[in-house]
Amino acid sequence: TKDRPILTERETDVAQLVAQGLSNKEIGLQLYISTNTVKTILKRIFEKLEISSRAMLKQYIDSQR
Repeated sequence: TKDRPILTERETDVAQLVAQGLSNKEIGLQLYISTNTVKTILKRIFEKLEISSRAMLKQYIDSQR
């Protein structure tokens, strides 16, 4: 079986805020990072988890709780 990918602390923060329904802009404001940084982190998360949407990310986060 494939090991679960390890998200960094920052990736986890972003993923959890996405799961709460926040926009990239809102996430940026909350974490004091730019919208572009949020996008970059999201792209890394999607690649690590082999997913392609915020909805799939929400399902992943919910399944980790």
